[in-house]
Amino acid sequence: MNKKGKGRAGRKGVLPGFGLSLGFTVFYLSVLVLLPLSTIFINTAGMGWEKFFKTIFDPRVVASYKLSFGSSLIAGGINTVFGILLAWVLVRYQFPGKKLIDGLVDLPFALPTAVAGIALTTLYVPDGWIGRFLGFKVAFTPLGVIIALTFIGLPFVVRMVQPVLQNLEPELEEASASLGAGRAQTFWRVIFPELLPAALGGFALAFARSLGEYGSVVFISGNMPMKTEITPLLIMTKLEQYDYAGATAIAAVMLVISFILLLVINLLQWWSNRRYLEN
Repeated sequence: MNKKGKGRAGRKGVLPGFGLSLGFTVFYLSVLVLLPLSTIFINTAGMGWEKFFKTIFDPRVVASYKLSFGSSLIAGGINTVFGILLAWVLVRYQFPGKKLIDGLVDLPFALPTAVAGIALTTLYVPDGWIGRFLGFKVAFTPLGVIIALTFIGLPFVVRMVQPVLQNLEPELEEASASLGAGRAQTFWRVIFPELLPAALGGFALAFARSLGEYGSVVFISGNMPMKTEITPLLIMTKLEQYDYAGATAIAAVMLVISFILLLVINLLQWWSNRRYLEN
């Protein structure tokens, strides 16, 4: 066998070749992602522009947009800050019960969202275990929605940041300290640039999960129109009323806005990663 034949044989792996792998990937994404999403726009297309705009700009629907997107952004921001802090503690310190706390981080993944919603509502109602000690109302307010979304989104940030912290060389911090930098300077100049792409990725995942969340929010929100009604609940309401076109119209708006926001977040993540590599 010539050297050329040996080279080709050496490049062969256990997995199928590029053509077969790409074909399976495209087929898989088409059946599970693109085809279902395309039906949203197909069902919406039969409404006509007048009815479409009347549906998506209804005051009740607009109020649900503001609550869903606003609370998701706020919850994502909270999760980013405290997710980095929690990941830092789990990676940098040794203490009794560390493995237990590390396991509890993934609890929102395993816990049914309806159970989480009932538990949070029980805690934060005015006569609940936590609500009775607060001087303000949490359950059945937008604040309750933010708490529910924070609960279900925290693991995304922690699990994105944790591996980066584990691979971060302690020598970088020691070198920064030896050059006279304080703890705050070391964090912002040395550690944070390393964490930023992962933190943005965790924020994007938490934000995306929060936008579509239903079970954990529907109980604690109270579902009051124009106040605490989230967009996924409105979609479910229209489906129960057999208004499939109206439901898909609202879903299409959510899909487009979510895609744009996630694209912006991914561009910021790419920009921060590129800027760090250039420096």
